[in-house]
Amino acid sequence: MERITYADIPKGMFENLRIIEKTILQSTLTKQLIELVKLRTSQINGCAYCVDMHHKELKHLGETDLRLSSLCVWKDTPYFSEKERVILKFTETLTKLSSARIEEQLIHQLSSYLTNEEICYLSLAISQSNTWNRLMKVFNFTPGNYKINQFNLD
Repeated sequence: MERITYADIPKGMFENLRIIEKTILQSTLTKQLIELVKLRTSQINGCAYCVDMHHKELKHLGETDLRLSSLCVWKDTPYFSEKERVILKFTETLTKLSSARIEEQLIHQLSSYLTNEEICYLSLAISQSNTWNRLMKVFNFTPGNYKINQFNLD
């Protein structure tokens, strides 16, 4: 049962978060990569609503069942490119943020695949996903109800 319904959310709150989503989607990062990062972030944070959403979005974008079911163990599989592996490592590092610095080597690895601008957008996408995960955990939206293009951000 939802703790806070969609109707209870203060006017402008989701609308402003969606502006950030649109900004991320207008970057040169592919939607599939952004969704992959969001799914991994949601898995780490245990956000059932967001896992359902990003799984459905990735299926809609043509992602394979094998990669979707293996994302939670990506380090132990051969199904992800080196670029994706570096991005997933960065995603996990930023999501499990601690007081330790983010290693220069990881940023250097990222910069071999992404421009500084893309690293900025990737960081924002990961941070935004963490924000959504935390909100959904508080609001307790019911997993399974998400429909593709529900928020029409394209």
